[in-house]
Amino acid sequence: MNSFLELTASDNHKFSAYLAQPAEKPKAGLVILQEIFGVNTHIQQVTDLFSKKGYLAIAPSLFDREEKNVQLSYDEKGVSKGRKLKDLCDNEALKDIEASISLVASAGKVGVIGYCWGGSLAWRIACQSNHLSGSVSYYGGDIPNLKHYNPKCSFLSHFGELDQGIPIENVNIFKQFKPEVEVFTYPADHGFNCNHRKQYNETSSKVALDRTLKFLEKNLG
Repeated sequence: MNSFLELTASDNHKFSAYLAQPAEKPKAGLVILQEIFGVNTHIQQVTDLFSKKGYLAIAPSLFDREEKNVQLSYDEKGVSKGRKLKDLCDNEALKDIEASISLVASAGKVGVIGYCWGGSLAWRIACQSNHLSGSVSYYGGDIPNLKHYNPKCSFLSHFGELDQGIPIENVNIFKQFKPEVEVFTYPADHGFNCNHRKQYNETSSKVALDRTLKFLEKNLG
């Protein structure tokens, strides 16, 4: 059964998280990190998808520090509000991710998958946490700028070659700087994995998901 529950971070901040449990015994735990639109229908569907693949999956509501139950639309108004909330919650978000990692650790090894803002957080938590076996980022805009960070677990990243917000030149510099990190690029725009957005690219999304599932099998078992 999939539902929201309440977690407590190390600084006693209480926040909600969407938990999706697999039908059988989970093979590992996964923390799904939101875009700037909150733990909306899309992020819940992504969390459900990975639970159907056998993972105990949780998506923490990382905007709860500023505003509860945020689910934004993909228009300019939603983007504008999401960016403001992201800036306000960015520094403390890792505490909420750590609490989420602790919860799904009951399933064994733990991985993280982040999208957009969550993709950047996936890199930052991989470079900070000692409790991850793998981390995956989809179009994490901060990653090329944080190339001097060193992940403590295996890392896989997906970028869109047509993404105006993350220039492909910067992605290529990151690839050369971090040869140990798996980096794949796609003939697609930012947000290409989200089938609720006009940037959705079905082919790129399927290829990226296949690579992500293989990465999880290899690193989380």
